[in-house]
Amino acid sequence: MVEKRPHTLINIGGIKIKNPVMTASGTFGYGREFEQLVDLNRLGAIIVKGLSNEPTKGNPPPRITETPCGMLNAIGLENVGISAFIKEKLPFLKTITTPTLVNIYGKKVSEYAELAERIDEIEDISGVEVNISCPNVKQGGVAFGAYPESASEVVRAVRERTSKLLMVKLSPNVTDISEIACRVEAAGADAISLINTITGMAIDIETRRPKLANITGGLSGPAIKPIALRMVWQVAQAVKIPVVGIGGIMTATDALEFLIAGAVAVQIGTANFVNPNATMEIIDGIESYLLERGITRLSDIIGTLDI
Repeated sequence: MVEKRPHTLINIGGIKIKNPVMTASGTFGYGREFEQLVDLNRLGAIIVKGLSNEPTKGNPPPRITETPCGMLNAIGLENVGISAFIKEKLPFLKTITTPTLVNIYGKKVSEYAELAERIDEIEDISGVEVNISCPNVKQGGVAFGAYPESASEVVRAVRERTSKLLMVKLSPNVTDISEIACRVEAAGADAISLINTITGMAIDIETRRPKLANITGGLSGPAIKPIALRMVWQVAQAVKIPVVGIGGIMTATDALEFLIAGAVAVQIGTANFVNPNATMEIIDGIESYLLERGITRLSDIIGTLDI
């Protein structure tokens, strides 16, 4: 007798996602880069590398350095720009059944709005993930996501330009992440993803120079998982919209912790560099966990943390 697979379908902002495993922006290219490594049609969603209005070269090398239990990156949001994405990358994404979300960023609110408007016209894109960890040039380089007012301003501007799924990616480098989550929810977000990387640095003691040309970078990987898990738990209690967990998820056990904490889905990031098959293993592992315990629906474990 064939064992019946558990029901793992979830709904985020009106988008039906077959399972809770997504790819984190910046760690999976534009999808095609992993075509020979994983079954792209098995993924819950693909979130492509962050896009800006114009092509961006990013920071000079060295831009990545390994750290204990993680890595620091200062890529600088290098990308091909929205026009090249539509012309060169989108045709491939149209050939797969997995929903695609486009991560967007800008240095001014108007840039976010312009990107949202262009993406809204693309039928094959399911939604946007708004990166508010970017420097606001009008505020001296302080990240949009650092303050509730600027975070909600960006979300309102994007909401006015798109009817697609609007997910906001929150920065952990803030005083009260729950307050910012509530403000972006009120501004029109359909979902919230967290956390983005934590600012850090590394030093070469032989040269006495920073290991990154940018001096500081974003810390990701298993080292940040406990922080990410705590923040996801806090935000899931503070908002009514779906929460997507990110941060150091390497295995199905990690993913299940986030789901139990209140996330409806997870994004896999740094794990893709260490183990390109991580997403597939995590999908299988979640299903096995449910089957072994006789749990028929993924929703039956979401937010079930017993405190």
